[in-house]
Amino acid sequence: MTRNAPAVRLDGITKRFGDVVANDAVDFTLEPGSIHALLGENGSGKTTLMCVLYGLYDRDEGTIRVNGEEREFESPRDAMDAGIGMIHQHFQLVKPMTVLQNIVLGHEPTQNGFVDEADARADIEDICSRYGFDIDKHLDTPVEDLDLGVQQRVEIVKSLYRGAEVLILDEPTAVLTPQEVDSLMSVMNDLREDGRSLIFISHKLDEALAIADEITVLRDGKAVGTVPATNTTEQDLARMMVGREVLFDRLEREADPGDPVLEAEGLRVTGDRGREQVSGVDLALREGEIVGVAGVQGNGQTELVEGITGLRRPDSGTVRLRGDDITDRSRRTRIEGGIAYVPEDRQTEGLVQEYSLGRNALLGNQTIAPYATRGIIDWDAVDDHAEDVIEEYDVQPPDPDAEARSLSGGNQQKFIVGREIGHDPDVFVASHPTRGVDIGSIEFIHERLLELRDRGVGILVISSKLEEIQKLADRIAVMYEGEFTDIVDPEAVTESDLGLLMAGGSLDGRQGESERADAASDGGVET
Repeated sequence: MTRNAPAVRLDGITKRFGDVVANDAVDFTLEPGSIHALLGENGSGKTTLMCVLYGLYDRDEGTIRVNGEEREFESPRDAMDAGIGMIHQHFQLVKPMTVLQNIVLGHEPTQNGFVDEADARADIEDICSRYGFDIDKHLDTPVEDLDLGVQQRVEIVKSLYRGAEVLILDEPTAVLTPQEVDSLMSVMNDLREDGRSLIFISHKLDEALAIADEITVLRDGKAVGTVPATNTTEQDLARMMVGREVLFDRLEREADPGDPVLEAEGLRVTGDRGREQVSGVDLALREGEIVGVAGVQGNGQTELVEGITGLRRPDSGTVRLRGDDITDRSRRTRIEGGIAYVPEDRQTEGLVQEYSLGRNALLGNQTIAPYATRGIIDWDAVDDHAEDVIEEYDVQPPDPDAEARSLSGGNQQKFIVGREIGHDPDVFVASHPTRGVDIGSIEFIHERLLELRDRGVGILVISSKLEEIQKLADRIAVMYEGEFTDIVDPEAVTESDLGLLMAGGSLDGRQGESERADAASDGGVET
C-alpha cells in the first residue's frame, strides 16, 4: 500500500465490445474515506467501468490501481481479495437459502473440517451492531421471505463480511421508501466515517448531491468531468449528462377527466406463493387522467396490474372496460379492447430476448390491424412500426434486425414504451415505465405519457419513484399490504408523507379522509 494513495485510481480505461467503445480512455479517482457518485445516461459506460473494476470485464487499455498498487483482476474473486465489493442493482442472492448462508457462501469459516456457524454468526452480528443493520434477527430466515430493502442490507453485510474496504453500490435506492433511503444514507455516512470508500451509481441527482463528496459524469463512454458536490446543482449535473437543459418541475396543467374507462371493484388477487396480495381494491380510472400507484415493491402492485391486464385471474371482484365486464376475458381480448401494458420485468415479460426488434414490435398485436388481416401478418407494417419506435425513442443500436438481448436495459425499456404507445390505446397501464432509463429519456417518456393523457387516454402508472408519481399523476393511491391506504393530491403531499403511507402509517387527518371522499364522489380511486 502506498501512503496517502487513492483507494482506487483508474487511468485511461478503454473497453470495447466489437466496434462499440463502451469506455473511452476514462480516468476516475476514489479518495480514501470518501463517497464518489458516478452519473450518466444509459449507455454512457458507468456500469461497464465498474464491471472492469470489479473483474467482470477485461479492459482493453488502461491501468487499475488499488491503494497505489497496480492490479490485474481476472474475476470478481480477485477484486474481492483486493478489498472491493459490489452490490448489484439486481441482488446476487440465493433465494431459498437463509441470510446467514448467503452471507458466508464461499467464505465459510471452518473448524476441524466443518463450517463454524457460531463463529460466522458472531462476526455478522458484530458488523450489524457496528453499522446499525437490523438483519441479525433474520439470519435464519430464507432470503425469499424478506422484502427488497432487507435483501439489500444483506448484500451490503455480505460484502463487509468478506472484507470490502471499497464498496460499489449500483442504484441502491431504487427499491426503497424515502425513510429507507434516509437509513441507507446514514449507513453510507457511517461507512465513510469508518474509513471505507464508496462508489455510488445513481440516476437520482438529488441523492448524489446529498451524499457524495465528488461526482463524475460519463457521456458516450467518456468522462465529461468531475465536480465537488458542494456548490453543484441538479441542473448542472443534468446539463453535463445530456448536453442540454432538462425540465425537472411538475408541469402545470388543468385536468378535465371524462367518464370512467377502466374500473375494478372489490378486487382480490392471490400471488404466486398462495397468499392474497390484493385485498378488496376499488379503482376507477377516467379518460384523460393519470392515476399513480405508489408503494414499496411487493405490496400487491404487481398482482393488481396482472389482475387488471388479464395476466392473473382475480379470486373475486370485477374488472370493467368502458362499463363492459372483462373479468373473465383473456389478455388478448383486453389488448384488442385497447389496453396497452408496459410490464414490470422488461426482460422476461416485455420482450423475447432472442427475437429481433422487428419481431418484438409485433408482440401482443398479432391479430390487430394494421399488423394483421384475417390472420395474415403484414411484416412491412410491423417493420415500419419497429423503425418508427426506434427513431422516435432513440433506441440504440438503431437496427430493427438487432436482437433484443443486445440492447442495454434502458434501450429495451424505451422500445417497449414506444411500442405500446404506438398501438393507440384507450387505457395505458405502465409498471415502472422509466426504470433503468436515463434522465433525458425519462423526460421524453414523461412527455409522451402526458400527451396520451391530453388525448383522453386513461393512464395507470405504478412506480417506486416518488418524484415520478408526483410529477405525472393527477391523483395518487398509496398501496400497502394489498390495500390502498390513502388517496392524496400530489401537489398537497411531500415525499415524506408518501413514504409514511407506503410504510403503513397515516397522515392523521391532514389529507386522507377528505381526499378520499372527493375521489369517491368523482368516481376515482377508492379505498
